[in-house]
Order: sequence, then C-alpha cells, then structure tokens
Amino acid sequence: MPFPIELKYIVQTEDELGVLFPTRFKEKMIQENGGELTTKEDDWQLYPFFDRSDRKRMSRTCNHIGLETKQAKEWRNFPANAIAIASNGSGDHLILLPENDNEKQLSEVIYAWWHEEGIPNKVADSIEDLLNQ
Repeated sequence: MPFPIELKYIVQTEDELGVLFPTRFKEKMIQENGGELTTKEDDWQLYPFFDRSDRKRMSRTCNHIGLETKQAKEWRNFPANAIAIASNGSGDHLILLPENDNEKQLSEVIYAWWHEEGIPNKVADSIEDLLNQ
C-alpha cells in the first residue's frame, strides 16, 4: 500500500542518480510513494523512493528507484541514461529518459523498456495519463 513521502527523500534520490525527476511525477509520489499502473501492454508496480524516516518505511521501500535503476543498468541493453520507475515482475521496466536539451532533467514522458528488445517504447505523455486510465 503506497503512502506519502517527504520531498527530501526524493531530493536525496535525485542527488544519488544525478537527475531531476519531472514535477508531476514528484507530486504523485509525494502523495503516494509507489502504487500500481496499467498500460495497454501490462500491469506495473511503481518503485518507491527510499524513505529513511523509520525502520518500517525503510523496509517497505527497500526496492527503491535508486537500487532498481542500478540493477537494471547491469542489463546489456538498458539505456545508460534511463531511470527505472516501475516493473511488471518479468524483467521489464517503465523508464524515464532525460529531456533532449538537458541530460539532468528527466522528461515527463514514460517509456516501456522490454528486456528482450532493449528498445524504449513510449506509453504515456506523463504519469497522469497512466493514473487516469
């Protein structure tokens, strides 16, 4: 069950990964850190931001965006500049990629990365599009 998170934990992840998450994505995660999404292709579990506020939250967020992104980057065809934000439980991820003109700022656009193909495919213009399905 997702729960709210303080902005400072999102900022810690941004610092760790060297990126800035899109505003609408941060707003959603501040309200509900994690949760489920559905696309035409699959059902997804959003990775939470690592919440260090207490032991219970640390335990509930141990599969956080930072850790899951680092593990995904071990795949030979995972995009080097991608951030993993969700999984379908089968090795595939929803990812965010940087803006074309700013490698640090992640775009609102959400892509599915299928581990067998290794090519990102756009699934939504923003997190809101997936939440409203």
